[in-house]
Amino acid sequence: MTKKLHILLAMCVCTLINTAAQQREYAIAVHGGAGVMAGLENDRARAEAYYSALDTALTIGNDILSTGGHGEEAVMAVISYFEDNPLFNAGRGATVTAEGAFELDAAIMLGRDLAAGAVAGVKTVRHPIRAAYAVMTASPHVMLSGNGAERFAAGQGLEIVDNMFFATPRTMRWVEQFKLESGKNGTVGCVVRDTHGNLVAGTSTGGMLGKNWGRIGDTPVIGAGTYADNAACAVSCTGHGEYFIRHAVAYNLCARYKHLGETVEEAADFIIRRELNAEEGNGGLIAVDKNGHIAMPFNSGGMFRGFIYKEKGASAIVKETGIGKEMKKH
Repeated sequence: MTKKLHILLAMCVCTLINTAAQQREYAIAVHGGAGVMAGLENDRARAEAYYSALDTALTIGNDILSTGGHGEEAVMAVISYFEDNPLFNAGRGATVTAEGAFELDAAIMLGRDLAAGAVAGVKTVRHPIRAAYAVMTASPHVMLSGNGAERFAAGQGLEIVDNMFFATPRTMRWVEQFKLESGKNGTVGCVVRDTHGNLVAGTSTGGMLGKNWGRIGDTPVIGAGTYADNAACAVSCTGHGEYFIRHAVAYNLCARYKHLGETVEEAADFIIRRELNAEEGNGGLIAVDKNGHIAMPFNSGGMFRGFIYKEKGASAIVKETGIGKEMKKH
């Protein structure tokens, strides 16, 4: 064997060892929307309620991933929890349209085969993320909308509720006063790298306050608000959806990672802090790459967010949650 071949083989072995060392056993990140968090710094009880909710969401996901569960199971369980929590703009916490109704969107995508499902403008499906999953697994389509999506969801045995099920005392005050309260912005989302090495992304939203004409944002648009590719990253976005659609943010991040060789942090920061700022696109994203590394940038006043990861061979997990710029270790 020649000296040159020995060197080449040694370089290949080194690369494999370094790649393996960089891979985490599993990782999960969540977000509960981005926007202006004014008032939360002076309302300790309310801030703690958000921290507690983020911690609960992460624990739900971790319980699934740490026992070898699949990423889609974790994503659906976490987002279903958010959809039932009126603190967040999804499901029970959805904002109201100009007509005083509730219209919900959601999407999920699997990185292993690029399978995806989404629903838009549904009014009676309790858990839109489960409807999105059903579109992906039980139909030949990627996105269903409106009444058709609701009929499909009912036919799949998903829970159907009256539109006013999504109303809460706070959202009904919006109907009367029509003003936005702080802390009710964006969407909810979850991204995962599971122990099988698969990436999954999911996003769910209650929409933009006071929207007209059946407006749909980036959440259910695959490549804009939600995307996953095992060769790159899983991404879930939150913010001013029109800008996230125009910049194809979720796919853009994966493309920069794959084709420019940027890290997930570099790609995410460039898009959120440079591309979107140029267009005044307010919001943020969460992303996890194929090795379990996490990025959570935002260009707004804050973003509800958190993550858990476990290094290979480690006995403990690393967990942090945040609302504003600071993160809280657990």
